[in-house]
Amino acid sequence: MVQPLVRRKIVKKKTNTFKRHQSDRYDKVHESWRKPKGIDNRMRRKFRGLTRMPKIGYGSNKRTRHVLQNGFKKFRVFNTADLELLLMHNRTYAAQIAHTVSAGKRKDIVQRAAQLNIKVLNPNARLRQEETQ
Repeated sequence: MVQPLVRRKIVKKKTNTFKRHQSDRYDKVHESWRKPKGIDNRMRRKFRGLTRMPKIGYGSNKRTRHVLQNGFKKFRVFNTADLELLLMHNRTYAAQIAHTVSAGKRKDIVQRAAQLNIKVLNPNARLRQEETQ
């Protein structure tokens, strides 16, 4: 099977999500992040003891950004012609078959990927139990 070209250690500076100010207090205020813009807002003014706001320093290392645990980056594939694009990059990118692709086309994509030595992240999706055994 194909191995990634380099396997760098992925370091996440912050793993928990940024939550919207006072989303824990009111049900009508949803958790998804919004920047506080009020003139007296304590969070915007960065008072001590309040939740942190997102900033550029929390970004991931450029080399490990979008890299999966197995060392590959995702590349969405819709047909066998898309696999040809990964021919020279099969140690960096792994193919992920799009969810809109039918079961018949999936078989073709998986077979062609095996010929081209390309890793497929979801090869068993949409296959019936009888066919896999």
